[in-house]
Amino acid sequence: MAFRRNGHGRRLRHLLALVIAAAFCLPLYWVLIASLRQPGLPPPRTVEWWPQSAHWDNYAQIFRTLPMAQYIWNSLIVVSIAVPMTLLIASWGGFGLAQLPDLPRRRLYVASVAMLMIPGSSVWILRFQILSLLGLLDSLWALIVPALAAGSPLFVLLFHWAFRRIPAEVYEAARIEGASAWDVWWRLALPLARPTVVAVGVLAFVMYWSDFVSPVLYIYRPSLYTLPVGLQILKQMDATNWPLLMAAAAVMALPVVLLFGLVQRHFRHDMALANVLEKE
Repeated sequence: MAFRRNGHGRRLRHLLALVIAAAFCLPLYWVLIASLRQPGLPPPRTVEWWPQSAHWDNYAQIFRTLPMAQYIWNSLIVVSIAVPMTLLIASWGGFGLAQLPDLPRRRLYVASVAMLMIPGSSVWILRFQILSLLGLLDSLWALIVPALAAGSPLFVLLFHWAFRRIPAEVYEAARIEGASAWDVWWRLALPLARPTVVAVGVLAFVMYWSDFVSPVLYIYRPSLYTLPVGLQILKQMDATNWPLLMAAAAVMALPVVLLFGLVQRHFRHDMALANVLEKE
């Protein structure tokens, strides 16, 4: 009887998970359906599960209307450099913060949380001046350089929380064995914080991939525009052509969905730290 109850409970949990997943996937599905409608048609007034005639040419049309391939390439260049840099700097900051004594660590922790409450618009002018002094305006480096500051204080805090979960005795044992700070970070801390590395990587990818404000402020040449700017240009060209707009939105969302699908298995179980604690 207990086995049967456990089997029913497991099936109910799986069913509930499927319902929740479907609720979150429905908006994306409707974007895809709207992108296949006849060009120029307004959004449907009722729920439409599949258009009467699918117009797959809408996706080709957005590439004929605008140099979307160039915009996608520019976005890929930015994320391919900025995301690894963000992971590197944020993990260094989080690791250093986790190794500090309690008093300075708490002060820096409070400062990091306070920085999260500062609106991003307050640094636009200062960042513009810094990029101007460095001669990086009107280049893709203007979108990449913020990665040298870890992208966001949140990423440093996420790594800090992950590294603080590792018992201090584990760090001490590694140092006694002669491991340097680099070895402790690279060979011990990062492997144990792999789910955090993946989570920060996904968040950083989404942040840089969907950034609209920075290209508008710091880039002037149309050949250097990124995909969010291209989507806005398409909207300004024909604001009522919803199928084309939805096709462009689907193209922009596809890499994020694929990335999450590839790495989501890392979020299921965090067994690395549990294995270390068992050995201890």
